[in-house]
Amino acid sequence: MVRFMRRVLTDQVIIITGASSGIGAATAIECAKTGMNVLLNARREEKLHAVAEQVRQAGAQAEVVVGDVTDQRISARMLDAAQQRFGRFDVVFANAGYGFEKPAVEVADEELRRIFDVNFFAAAELLTRAAQRLLSQGRPGHLLMCSSCLAKFTLPLYSAYSATKAAQSHLCRAMRIELEPHAIDVSSVYPITTATEFFEVAQRLSGRETGRASVPDHARRGFVQSPQRVARAVVRCLRRPKPEVWTSHTVRTVAAVMTMFPSFMDLIMRRAARTHRRSSPADP
Repeated sequence: MVRFMRRVLTDQVIIITGASSGIGAATAIECAKTGMNVLLNARREEKLHAVAEQVRQAGAQAEVVVGDVTDQRISARMLDAAQQRFGRFDVVFANAGYGFEKPAVEVADEELRRIFDVNFFAAAELLTRAAQRLLSQGRPGHLLMCSSCLAKFTLPLYSAYSATKAAQSHLCRAMRIELEPHAIDVSSVYPITTATEFFEVAQRLSGRETGRASVPDHARRGFVQSPQRVARAVVRCLRRPKPEVWTSHTVRTVAAVMTMFPSFMDLIMRRAARTHRRSSPADP
């Protein structure tokens, strides 16, 4: 019964990657409000320190580890830093990731390998190393990955990104069952369209900058959320762990229907493709 009780988060320690903006930054601040201490990781040092200051203003302690999640030994550096500064870590949230807009047949080998390195392999390494340490210490913990609703279905131009998120989803599901006997929880987070830098970066990496808003045209009103909404859902999961964290019951239902009826998924994808073609500038 203990595992199903509401957990007290005060003084627990969370490691968050991709914490300089968006969901990562919002989660760091939301966790700080609960009394958790936070280790923040990202590449952009100035932005990372700004988030760390907000964590401190919320009454928590913050530690910063600057670096790319694909850097050699970065996982060990983060885990070591948490244990040196706070004496332990309790939660790891592998949140760093990115996407780009490009038809599958145009994705170069190096582009595909790079997005898997960042989104999947780096996250898998961090959670695996964290789990190994928790097991060796005989301590409970909670490991999370920021997947996406696109792990359950995909959209035109996002095949590479969706593939990395599906891989995350399957890995977390297996790890959850494997680690459950050791009191280590594993959860996948499935955000819907979120108002962050994600789509601006995706357009830039794809060479398709259009000057449009930071959310895509296929996103319907009512299906765009703030990073704070995701952060609050993550904190609820930390208090009462569960396998999947969804921020939209509607999208979760749609994902289930798409899985059951592939032709329905194709219909949605065709509509998204037409919307994108209408909103994209004409090719030269």
